[in-house]
Amino acid sequence: MEKKKILVTGGCGYIGGHTIVDLVANGFDVISVDNLSRGSLKMLHGVETVAGRTVKNYKVDLCNADDTEAIFIENPDIVGVVHFAAFKSVPESVKEPLLYFRNNLDSLVNLLQCAQEYDVDHFVFSSSCSVYGNAEVLPVKEDAPLLEPECPYARTKQIGEAICRDFCVPNPGFNVTLLRYFNPVGAHPSALIGELQEKPENLVPVITQTGIGKRRDMQVFGTDYPTRDGSCVRDYIHVMDIANAHTKALQYTMSGKNKNPHEIFNLGTGNGVTVLEMIAAFEKVSGVKLNYKLSPRRAGDVMAVYADNSKARNLLGWECKYDLDQMMDTAWKWEVALKKEAEKIQMN
Repeated sequence: MEKKKILVTGGCGYIGGHTIVDLVANGFDVISVDNLSRGSLKMLHGVETVAGRTVKNYKVDLCNADDTEAIFIENPDIVGVVHFAAFKSVPESVKEPLLYFRNNLDSLVNLLQCAQEYDVDHFVFSSSCSVYGNAEVLPVKEDAPLLEPECPYARTKQIGEAICRDFCVPNPGFNVTLLRYFNPVGAHPSALIGELQEKPENLVPVITQTGIGKRRDMQVFGTDYPTRDGSCVRDYIHVMDIANAHTKALQYTMSGKNKNPHEIFNLGTGNGVTVLEMIAAFEKVSGVKLNYKLSPRRAGDVMAVYADNSKARNLLGWECKYDLDQMMDTAWKWEVALKKEAEKIQMN
């Protein structure tokens, strides 16, 4: 049976790379497009090692409509698109909102235009729990009202979702799945691929970089929130569980199980974990005592957010396979592997 070809945009990035591995493991043929402005060929090489096959990457800026269309002309057998390619730094989006609107929205419009012209009927859009803003009811369900976004990045995700939904109206047969991630963490169990950020803004790589000595210490922002231990609560989910949901979303629409042309799914574990609990989990699996400081609250931080993931479990048949210890263990093994590689390069 011929394998169905999927185009993964941002395939040289963190979640994109792990998703390619999952798609290949589930029998799909995959090509990638990544202009490498944020992604890395190191990720692609790791993906190829884990997947056991080469993956073609087009170094194309999706904001260029002609270059984007050329990919579809060269690959008339594309049946689905998984769209990750976007800028995602919250502070950068606050400083440069127009950069975010142009990059994150123009690329989406160009892809949808190609999907329309080349009869690609299955589209998975990488969204975010940031679309909920400061959610008033926890756990958050997919039908929760979308409040005012906290930053331009979150606004691009709200607008992107609306563009996808509006596109379905005049295009019968087109299916879009909107996946709202909570906090992706961890790495592939092989430690061959993981998060590549020199100066990460996310908690887990900050923890592992502090643990290995890349950072002297780290800060815990806020100790007086009305939570179990005074620190913020988030829903952390392993990147391979997130990756598998994209495969499941494609299988769902390709088998015609979806009742609506556009469906929204939360991707989280459903469990809220505090910052201090994450640090404790790291110390447990690594055996390393973390050097951290307790600091005042940080502007813009939501006190608590975690998902109701029952819709994804019930309709997609998806489940979280990695627990908190495994999230931290794989993240730490990846950090150790990066250090070993850096030391080997220095020796040479």
